[in-house]
Amino acid sequence: MAHIDGAEVAKHNSKKDCWIVLDSKAYDVTSFLSEHPGGAPIILRNAGTDATEEFKKYHPLSYLDDYLPSDALLGPVDPNTFGQLRQAKEETSAKPSEADISKEVPHVSLCVSTPDFEQAAKAVLPHKSYIYASGSANTGASLKGNIDDWGRISFRPRVMRNVGNVDTSRKIFGHSSPYPFYISPMGTMGAIHEGAEPEMIRGAVRKGAHVVVSTASTRSSEQIMQSYIDEQSRLNNGSPTKLFYQYYMPVDRKKAIELMRTVKRSGYKGLWITVDTPVLGKRTADRYLQAEEALAVGLAEESTAEWEAGGDNAFAPAMGGRPVQGQLSPHTTWEDLEWIRKEWEGPIVLKGVQCAEDAKLAMKYGCDGILLSNHGGRQLHTAPSALMTLLEIRTYCPEILEKLEIFLDGGLRDGNDVLKALCLGATAVGVGRPFLYALGAYGAKGVERCVDILAEDLQTGMRLLGITSLDQCRPEMVNASRLLNDMWRPEQLSVKSKL
Repeated sequence: MAHIDGAEVAKHNSKKDCWIVLDSKAYDVTSFLSEHPGGAPIILRNAGTDATEEFKKYHPLSYLDDYLPSDALLGPVDPNTFGQLRQAKEETSAKPSEADISKEVPHVSLCVSTPDFEQAAKAVLPHKSYIYASGSANTGASLKGNIDDWGRISFRPRVMRNVGNVDTSRKIFGHSSPYPFYISPMGTMGAIHEGAEPEMIRGAVRKGAHVVVSTASTRSSEQIMQSYIDEQSRLNNGSPTKLFYQYYMPVDRKKAIELMRTVKRSGYKGLWITVDTPVLGKRTADRYLQAEEALAVGLAEESTAEWEAGGDNAFAPAMGGRPVQGQLSPHTTWEDLEWIRKEWEGPIVLKGVQCAEDAKLAMKYGCDGILLSNHGGRQLHTAPSALMTLLEIRTYCPEILEKLEIFLDGGLRDGNDVLKALCLGATAVGVGRPFLYALGAYGAKGVERCVDILAEDLQTGMRLLGITSLDQCRPEMVNASRLLNDMWRPEQLSVKSKL
């Protein structure tokens, strides 16, 4: 294949004729503009340029093979002509979110509670990245409910107990961890920190925390696992950390099976299937930002059709609230678990269960666990918090608590909240945004510090509650009456039917 002159690539810089350079090769991405999960504006800003470094913030290079048609590859670019490529337009949203960027980020030791990481990250993250990390669906009611509901449960502590030594260890599917919390799956970490997912993994391994890795990661599943292996080898005594995989199921059955086999070969210890995203929720802040970006490059949005996620054009979330084509069909049903189980021999968790009825179905269809979650408040408007769903399960099908491993996530900001969930029957709790902000501000050191803060909160909470091990957690140790008052009851349906 003949080399292409950089000056030639530079000429193709419009919506109707758009070339970019990725990994020293030129691609014609004109037909891909409307399908790009990050939107057309970011490509147009880089039209006629070497966009490799910008691209790697959001996608593994294998994305090119998966999503670009084969005829998009034009050929290698003559390395002697790279200087003739256009310079990318400056991204207006790339400035840090804080107006005063001269202020230094506080030393990581000054972060004494998890919300401190958000303030530090907000000062250094590009505006677009902060919007992605902090955004939620519609008015933000689901996210607010997640956070508020933790505060609606209070403890009932016992005193005069010997609490000199406490044990905070817990197992997830037989894999021990020093903590009953894990790092939740979050996509596109390359937009948060240049080290991306491997940097998050390094911090987790050093502290022994388990991690669930997202399909929508910046790095490939193999690269992330290799970073885990490398960090383990650097530690003399190893680490109890294990990696699990959050699975956005591709529409194409063949690709779905290939992905599962890749994950299995790589060594992930469980498949956490995302089931709350048949279509993408309305990420309001992302929508505003995308509209601003489009206007900045003279490309007003022409249609909202790209947000429709039906049929074979189904999507999964990506950076900026855009969908990635070919993931998680809206046609996925419970029966699909039958062929998934044949392909995946390890633990299967359904991520995104939001009512007691679906918890019962998960048990019926042979799942090993369920993750009660509303996707961090990013999907359904006014969705129930995980705590509310947990109370439903305790009330209407408590046998599930004995037969499945029960996980929660959403809104947790304090180690004491982990303790509340465990008292109500949870196996472990996922923590997301605090770790993402910690990564953005401080890299792996921030991840380690975030683990320490949550662990200290938990230890202190156990002592003040009057217990020394997590198997002593009981429902009577918390008062959840305020949440129970708002919990759904079957009588509500019968009353409405009489009206």
